[in-house]
Amino acid sequence: MTFQPQPQPGEATPWAFPAPERSTLPNGLTVLRCDRPGQQIVAVEIILGFSLDVEPDGLDGVATIMARAFSEGTDKHTAEEFAAELERCGATLDAYADHPGVRVSLEVPVSRLPKALGLLAAALRAPAFAESEVERLVGNRLDEIPHEQANPSRRAAKELSKQLFPAASRMSRPRQGTEESVARIDAAAVRAFYEAHIRPAAATAVVVGDLRGTDLDAVLAETIGDWQGGKATPGPVPPIVADDTGRVIIVDRPGAVQTQLLIGRIGADRHDRVWPAQVLGTYCLGGTLTSRLDRVLREEKGYTYGVRAFGQVLRSAQDGTGAAMLAISGSVDTESTGPALGDLWKVLRTLAAEGLTDAERDVAVQNLVGVAPLKYETAAAVAGTLADQVEQQLPDDFQAHLYARLAETGTVEATAAVVNAFPADRLVTVLVGDAGQIREAVEGLGIGEVKVVAG
Repeated sequence: MTFQPQPQPGEATPWAFPAPERSTLPNGLTVLRCDRPGQQIVAVEIILGFSLDVEPDGLDGVATIMARAFSEGTDKHTAEEFAAELERCGATLDAYADHPGVRVSLEVPVSRLPKALGLLAAALRAPAFAESEVERLVGNRLDEIPHEQANPSRRAAKELSKQLFPAASRMSRPRQGTEESVARIDAAAVRAFYEAHIRPAAATAVVVGDLRGTDLDAVLAETIGDWQGGKATPGPVPPIVADDTGRVIIVDRPGAVQTQLLIGRIGADRHDRVWPAQVLGTYCLGGTLTSRLDRVLREEKGYTYGVRAFGQVLRSAQDGTGAAMLAISGSVDTESTGPALGDLWKVLRTLAAEGLTDAERDVAVQNLVGVAPLKYETAAAVAGTLADQVEQQLPDDFQAHLYARLAETGTVEATAAVVNAFPADRLVTVLVGDAGQIREAVEGLGIGEVKVVAG
């Protein structure tokens, strides 16, 4: 019997976030391409370059309906025909609107890329916006709203935005619109919004995948390069302001056996030099099962299955008009609401007094930096992050440098950032639960004035 020699490990190679190549098509469309050998499923992200602040008064949600209508037919295909053509390509097409703008996403085998990009181009260049399809999409959206209202976590998020931001701010209202505003949307409104804001000169396309053997320049020229439009005119982008006066809002759900917690304020976005330290400190506070909040509220006290702290960019801009939502979320049983909040605030105050430990910092760096190569295994993950960078006006190498900055951030810096991000006396707390059962205990904590609103 012949034994084969035992395989030996190869030499480790350093990992870096993929660097894209940037170019501009004659129609003004910016293109970021990233060749990823072996990634046979190509991911394409189209960033359409406007914020929800440009939605007309009284028509909140029109950007969402428009985004959904992109896949509902073109000047040459009915909705059914368009869906069938995508299916023949093995492609998926999705679009959604959020406060930074509208994104259209395509995934397709590289061998079918020209055909799929042609369909995407047709959807952007000549969407049908048929009255019957828009009516159906509006009806679907109206059906979704009561379900979102019934969902405790969605209801908490809606209330936090309403409480944090001024009533006149688009940030204070649901990004997909209310029942009243969505009901006003028709095909004419969608068409008018499209014609006012959608043009190639304001858009960016991100293409990621195994592009060897594909003449991407020729494919782009024949597809989205054929999309024409006028000059891009930036819409208003008001600065994000918020009132983080410490207070508690209970969204009353009589008989609820659990209380949904959402505690938040706004803070630094990715253009601020404190961002890496804020990411690291927030992760130590509540980013994983070994974080401080989980260790106390889940492991020691048994109040919850899990509680998380996170920072989510609302809008990021070089001129300082951006911000991130800094929040803590979780759920506890009704009887534990008061004690759980009390212990949560104790964690925040202890953190401010004693700081993070070097061990906590080291684990956070290992988890955040060490997992990066796995996080970006797919073309879609890379494309999504590059699209985020475009949307947030960040340099193309931002993510590549972020991991180095995380690794260089010390314990003292991370502590200062997370303490500033979550000051115990400047947090807006939303509780979705039974006000009759939890109000007295919450008022006794002294974490701010308590107000009850209808569920």
